[in-house]
Amino acid sequence: MKISNHIGLLVLLVAVVAMLVPSSFCWIDTWIINPMLGIIMFGMGLTLSWKDLSIVLSRPRDIALGCMAQFIVMPLLAWLLTQTFSLPKDLALGVILVGCCPGGTASNVITYLAKGDLALSVGMTACSTLLAPLMTPLLVWLMAGTMVEVDTLGMLLSIVYVIIAPIAAGLLCQRFLPRLTQKVTPYLPSFSSLAIALTVGIVVSHNADRLWMGGYVVIVVVMMHNLLGLLLGYLIGRVLRLPYPKNVALSIEVGMQNSGLASSLAVLHFAAYPLATVPGAIFSVWHNISGAMAAKFFQRDEVPPTGSQETPHAEK
Repeated sequence: MKISNHIGLLVLLVAVVAMLVPSSFCWIDTWIINPMLGIIMFGMGLTLSWKDLSIVLSRPRDIALGCMAQFIVMPLLAWLLTQTFSLPKDLALGVILVGCCPGGTASNVITYLAKGDLALSVGMTACSTLLAPLMTPLLVWLMAGTMVEVDTLGMLLSIVYVIIAPIAAGLLCQRFLPRLTQKVTPYLPSFSSLAIALTVGIVVSHNADRLWMGGYVVIVVVMMHNLLGLLLGYLIGRVLRLPYPKNVALSIEVGMQNSGLASSLAVLHFAAYPLATVPGAIFSVWHNISGAMAAKFFQRDEVPPTGSQETPHAEK
């Protein structure tokens, strides 16, 4: 059985160990998170085909709808939840960072397991990721600019280095080294799952004390953020009378965020607010668990999915 099929259990196990025994991962410095995210994005570039990217042009309505939902629903939910629960500035900033990031790195794997529209999921992930250098800093500035000073240009450059450049490198490697690409591609989902789990372990272990101090409120907020995103993504598809596989893809893409990027941006640009890394760490654990549960739930429907059902590309 592939490791990627048990990503939720794996991430939960690593998170529990990191919380209870921080020294198990604390010896790994947080600077490694960015290179790890870059490697995962490189893997995404290796497995993305030009055909996948052409989905953005061939299905502009679906992709545009998905990206609009991604960058409207999750940031607004983040802001509303921080206001409703009156979160402290540090934690509120962390929740907003998660909400303003592009789609989650495990979303394609979860969509594949849920028998959703995988082609749409890949197209949405690619599009939201490409838009992230512009949209994420802008949205963070709009949502949190009154709370803290936001370095929008610095965030833009960080996202380009961590996400866009590695994906481009992967696409070039796929183009000019096709045999090597074919050999490593089958291992990428498992590698990505292990990298995600390790990233969670590093973030949680370095913030174990803060996680205990953060209390249950931030855990509830993060869980609500994710679950409401999954629900609203699905409902948007239902209201627009989209086919069931598209509803599944839309739900998962909207609800699952690139929380590793959120934690990375918190470390790089908001060091003065150490608790800002906490929501991303919690989201990294929870959305993989909820994603696995959502996949099992969506599988109940026997409607055949649309889009390619090949093994999805590796992500974060």
